[in-house]
Amino acid sequence: MPAISHPIDLLRFNTCGSVDDGKSTLIGRLLYDSKSLMEDQIEALERSADITGGGQINLANLTDGLRAEREQGITIDVAYRYFATPHRKFIIADTPGHVQYTRNMVTGASTANLSIILVDARQGVIEQSRRHSIIASLLRIPHLVVAINKMDLVDWSEERFLEIKEQFDEFLPRLDIKDVQFIPVSALNGDNIVSHSTNTPWYNGPTLLGHLETVHIASDWNLSNFRMPVQWVNRPNNPTDHTLHDFRGLSGQISGGIVKVGQKVTVLPSGFSSTVKQIWTLDGPLEEAFSPQSVTLVLEHDLDISRGDVIVDSEDLPGASSELHAKICWMNPRPLTPGKQYLLKHTTQTVKAAVTSIDHRINISTLDKEDGIAELAMNDLGEIRLRTAKPLIYDGYASNRLTGSFILIEPGTNATVAAGMLLPPTEIARPEYKDFAI
Repeated sequence: MPAISHPIDLLRFNTCGSVDDGKSTLIGRLLYDSKSLMEDQIEALERSADITGGGQINLANLTDGLRAEREQGITIDVAYRYFATPHRKFIIADTPGHVQYTRNMVTGASTANLSIILVDARQGVIEQSRRHSIIASLLRIPHLVVAINKMDLVDWSEERFLEIKEQFDEFLPRLDIKDVQFIPVSALNGDNIVSHSTNTPWYNGPTLLGHLETVHIASDWNLSNFRMPVQWVNRPNNPTDHTLHDFRGLSGQISGGIVKVGQKVTVLPSGFSSTVKQIWTLDGPLEEAFSPQSVTLVLEHDLDISRGDVIVDSEDLPGASSELHAKICWMNPRPLTPGKQYLLKHTTQTVKAAVTSIDHRINISTLDKEDGIAELAMNDLGEIRLRTAKPLIYDGYASNRLTGSFILIEPGTNATVAAGMLLPPTEIARPEYKDFAI
């Protein structure tokens, strides 16, 4: 496999933790100390009436934009911020800490490469710390940072830092997260956020920004199983350029794997096979492309292909079934009960679907499965069975977060009522596609 790298790659991360652990302040400090704020943003902070008794600006206001958030001093909605350093670009999702906003936390973390769990050094590991770590594990977030905040309030005690790390180590083996970094910080004062702190001579690890800039994420994408859901059939209409008249490209984002010119591919669900003739991007043609690039493929044969079809490697076919098994986070105030019909949006297509049964609810404080559940309430996580109007072409969420995820939409209101993670296809859901090679 060729070496794959970006001069500046993109890291998506979210912050989570209990109420008043300092999530919004941490992000504000990260932006402020890394000089990622515009002058007008700094002036607005300095002009605001939200000045602490010590004369410090309230950095939490950079993300807590709602009036209710500022009045209560809590985060309610998911706030996104963007910044860049010479080493990497970043998208931050500041997610709420309250139990009743679990759905918001799931939304903000669903696309993250890394999750920052904040722990108040005075309180140590509490239920919300375990809850958010478990959600990060369920969402298959590959990297975790445990930022032990407010270390200044425990006199920068190395003993307290190691005690909290030991509390985490007790339940981390139950989680499928292989990369965990512990960092002692003070978000309010900026210790170990961008620069190393003189208050922690016993800590030899990276600063928070240093870790975010260097954590290895290239292998987080699935580069083994080529998948490209077709988003748009590209037929340029330019009467002055006659070379484009025969151009018929298939545009979409590569959801997994690598595709090369000359590679044999299969179009699903039709089963027709062809060979990749050209790979185009906005910057010109490529010999190969990989996830998560957006490209336009030109095939050797003019096949009947439309939006929602999936182009895959002919030697590595995904599952296809209208009977699905999934984990979901229920987001609607009205509970989920079996039998109701929804719209299911998966990659580039939307199909009708019905929930046929609830297998169990997942206790997100212990990961235990609770059987005999008649309904799922808002913010509940559970395992359900679904039946769709036509088969879905999919992979298990554990192997591909893009082709293994979906949302449920309420038809009457168009409200998103659930986020779902498909379990791996069974042998029954892996049909023998008939190869219609031309």
